[in-house]
Amino acid sequence: MSIGYACKLIGVSNTDMKSCTLKNASIERLTELIKYNINSLSNIIDYNIENNIKLFRISSDLIPFGSSEVNNIKWWEIFQKELGYIGKKIKDSGMRVSMHPGQYTVLNSNKKEVVKRAVDDLIYHTRILDSMGLNQEHKIVIHIGGAYDSKILSTERFVKNYKLLSEEVKKRLIIENDDKIYNIEEVLNIGTDNNIPVVFDNLHNEVNAPEIRMSEIHWINKCRDTWKKEDGIQKIHYSQQAEGKKTGSHSDFIVINEFMTFYKIINRDIDIMLEVKDKNLSCIKCMNCTAPNLKISQLEAEWSKYKYTVLEKSHNKYNEIREYLKNKNNISASIFYTLLEEALKSEGSKGSQVNSLLHVWGYFKNSASCMERESFFRDLEKFEANQIRISAVKKHLKKLSEKYDSQYILNSYYFSI
Repeated sequence: MSIGYACKLIGVSNTDMKSCTLKNASIERLTELIKYNINSLSNIIDYNIENNIKLFRISSDLIPFGSSEVNNIKWWEIFQKELGYIGKKIKDSGMRVSMHPGQYTVLNSNKKEVVKRAVDDLIYHTRILDSMGLNQEHKIVIHIGGAYDSKILSTERFVKNYKLLSEEVKKRLIIENDDKIYNIEEVLNIGTDNNIPVVFDNLHNEVNAPEIRMSEIHWINKCRDTWKKEDGIQKIHYSQQAEGKKTGSHSDFIVINEFMTFYKIINRDIDIMLEVKDKNLSCIKCMNCTAPNLKISQLEAEWSKYKYTVLEKSHNKYNEIREYLKNKNNISASIFYTLLEEALKSEGSKGSQVNSLLHVWGYFKNSASCMERESFFRDLEKFEANQIRISAVKKHLKKLSEKYDSQYILNSYYFSI
């Protein structure tokens, strides 16, 4: 079983994706952006390898305007070496990647121009995976689309347009239940009838369930029957509802006890793609909590990244977690992360926020110039007087961390969450 995350990293530099506006999409600018994004992807893959993450979704933004006539660059030829190198790292590490076109890639639209754009987009996504030399186990997931004039006719259009796709696209395509229109039973019928692997999404199923409700493991088992050997291990999507937000919104982080209940029910070899705001952070959390022989050093390494964010949120939780980690012979990863979650939900008092700022300042206070010292304490006074936000002080501290190469702080999540 592999646990993964989607598209971007939290708290890791040189891994972002860049784009531009249509009016600035010159050949020179697009070439520059493609080069930058491919390098970012390479860095993301390196991070995944270093952290033993075996499942990852590549951002559709890798090639700006990748499926548009605006971009007529033969990027798959120009960057053949770089893409091939990334593909080799993926294959050598045993990683599995996927892609997920956005909401405007609608194969069952009743407008021909929309369908054409959807097909072009699927060709673009396929070309990325093909350029990396990746086999059929590396997938492209889409939703069925809209209901339009009628769900029956729209389903028929999806099947008709699917059958017109090239074999290169079809062998990568998998379909997923959505949160508004096509429930898991309907998607399973389409997948079974047309030999398309089906992805079960737990949150979508919660908010858009079939009329006759069945257990999650029932639907997961049904979906498993749609996966052939050449498609690789069955893959599902897992997310949790964000508190206080519209139905279907992904949570800021995975609540570990809720995840572990789900995980224990599955009890089989399956790939779980997490859809969550804090990306790799929740991925590593879930990996650590499901690891059979987790070392205390791994939790201590995690604590070093979270500690000043926790201090900012709650001084009491900061002390509680420190004390808990001292009991090295009887540590539970789930308890450790539950304590973290409790801290992260806190707003933080002015005192705890100031305390965290001073702790971080301590890493380069002896190196900072007199002017930098005066500037920091002036910002601190303004923050205490509610004249500026803590984000402004932290922005200042981040610049100093970079200037004085404070890797301990830069490698933490203090400036990221």
